[in-house]
Amino acid sequence: MKQITFAGARTKVFCLLAGLMAVVTFSSEASALPLFSRQTGMVCSACHFQHFPMLNGFGRAFKSAGYTMMGTQGKVEGEGLTIPNTLNMAVMTSAGYEKTNQAAGIGPQKTTGDGAFYVPGTGGELSIFYGGRVTENAGFLAEIGTGGSVSGTAVSGPHSSAKMPILFQVTAPQLRLPEGTLAGVVPFTTDDHGASYGFELLNTGANVVHQMSPAAGLNGAHSAALSAQQFIGTAGSATGVAFVANSSMGFINLTKYDQSGITGGTLAGLGSTYVRVAGIFDLDGWDAGAGIQIWSGNSVAHAAGTYAYSDTKATAVDGQMQGRMGDMPVGFYASYATAPAGTNTYNMDPAKVVAGNTVATGAYGTATKSAFNVSAEVGVIPDKVTLGVAIRYGKSGVAIAGGTGNASDNAITLLATYKLAQNFLASFSLTSANGGYWDAAHQNALGSETTTINLFALF
Repeated sequence: MKQITFAGARTKVFCLLAGLMAVVTFSSEASALPLFSRQTGMVCSACHFQHFPMLNGFGRAFKSAGYTMMGTQGKVEGEGLTIPNTLNMAVMTSAGYEKTNQAAGIGPQKTTGDGAFYVPGTGGELSIFYGGRVTENAGFLAEIGTGGSVSGTAVSGPHSSAKMPILFQVTAPQLRLPEGTLAGVVPFTTDDHGASYGFELLNTGANVVHQMSPAAGLNGAHSAALSAQQFIGTAGSATGVAFVANSSMGFINLTKYDQSGITGGTLAGLGSTYVRVAGIFDLDGWDAGAGIQIWSGNSVAHAAGTYAYSDTKATAVDGQMQGRMGDMPVGFYASYATAPAGTNTYNMDPAKVVAGNTVATGAYGTATKSAFNVSAEVGVIPDKVTLGVAIRYGKSGVAIAGGTGNASDNAITLLATYKLAQNFLASFSLTSANGGYWDAAHQNALGSETTTINLFALF
């Protein structure tokens, strides 16, 4: 059985990080800013804690108002009309190198066991974003993924998402609601962010968009070590309507959805339900939040040109603290999630999912899948360099090879980021997993150790 070796992982981090720093230190800074910076006239760091995509308090306020906040950008105004005079757009790209210890390819077919480079549009991210203010009470955000699918590399192919928050200020003095309380609906669709995509504000991985590592890793290896929700598999296709209420004290999200997205969308009843309740508060100067998530129901799942119904059952609790220790910004994050066995989308064997067996009964876990994840990130050079660590104690929901039971699946992730510019981020991620789940078949299919060097640019 493979064991987590902290010393060996740490040595790899510092050796590779030193090489990465040597390259990026002499790179010129990028000057362009993404679409919301154009709309508000504010720099990227106004909304992000340490680095994107992590949100700070102001970033939560902007997002919770449905992307409607305007700044210095000109507007086209008239009776019943107030929109930016320019349709704001942005591009996200990623490039890098990834290597795992999965089985190397046979003949000309390569895998990340051999090591693989990816570039924008071929294995890496190449997405176009557009959106912003629609009216005083409505906003829009769409991501259109482009490029081809590259089997066995960091990104499985293009993906797309879109949502339109429609939120109104609530004035009810008898309820003593906080000033600025908003409520409304968010219609949305996504190929890979899951039911929580409609509305989420914490950085715990409750939605895969907001977590410490900007690079998810092959088969989500890094994401699954950072977040219990991502470990059990709550990201994925989803189309639905979120009913939302939020204020400076927290938010409530009740969503009805199907398990289909833009790529494989189908007209169907919204048979699944997602509930999210979270509180946001000041904890002795720390920006803190905690919440619960519940997924339930049964709805359409799309895979490989076929449609079938499967369960959506899971529960999660999570929390975060973001603040400073001396001169250094620090973030702490924790999550626990569990998903029962059965024909449950949120309890599947990742190795069988990769093999395309996403609907057949053989892919589903035979026992409860669960994880407890904790992570921390320190800005060792504030606004420039961060170092982070994450630990997962997990149960895979899969029987141990050759026997019965619930195979353990533990992991440690070491993470470093270097901000070349506010919209240009270099990162290094190393995830090493161990436990009964990692027999020869699973290691050869997925790789129990994943190393990713990534460059993200948004402009």
